[in-house]
Amino acid sequence: MGYVYLYTGTGGGKTANALGLALRTVGHRKKAVIIQFFKWRKDTGEYKIKERLGELYEIYQFGREAWLGRETRTEKFGGETFQVEGVTDRDRELAEAGLAFAGRVMQEQKPALLVLDEVNLAVHWGLLRAGRVLELLRAVPAETTVVLTGRYAPQELLDRAEFVNIVQDVKMPDKFEPVEGIQY
Repeated sequence: MGYVYLYTGTGGGKTANALGLALRTVGHRKKAVIIQFFKWRKDTGEYKIKERLGELYEIYQFGREAWLGRETRTEKFGGETFQVEGVTDRDRELAEAGLAFAGRVMQEQKPALLVLDEVNLAVHWGLLRAGRVLELLRAVPAETTVVLTGRYAPQELLDRAEFVNIVQDVKMPDKFEPVEGIQY
């Protein structure tokens, strides 16, 4: 069975770490598949690069364009304030669809690398049960390494992973502009 890597914590760079592994994988002419929970934006570097990397790099998104711009709660990031909508039944449906899709891709394609981007947060927010993610991990083919990313990883996933990295902010400007190609 392949290894399970887990990147969690409140600092930036969890997805970037996983994408670095995907780049290495493709560089060795092996298949990398990225499943993104929550995310929908098609203008991110990791999404836009898929055309250039070809069939060895696949990325799928299971988020809806609604997390920003609603009135449910306020979040701050980089000195800016965003209105963030709460979790809905549609979010749960999309997360379940993403996990089921990951299972099919894993069994049918047996990629060298499978990234479940923001799956930790999906479990934390109740979109997925940790037991469902563990069930998927029990079925990982020997040639597939899995990466789990996202804040607030549950203890069950921390215990299951062979490699755990906690990413934390040590210092960050009060206000900054996200830079194309760096933050997205």
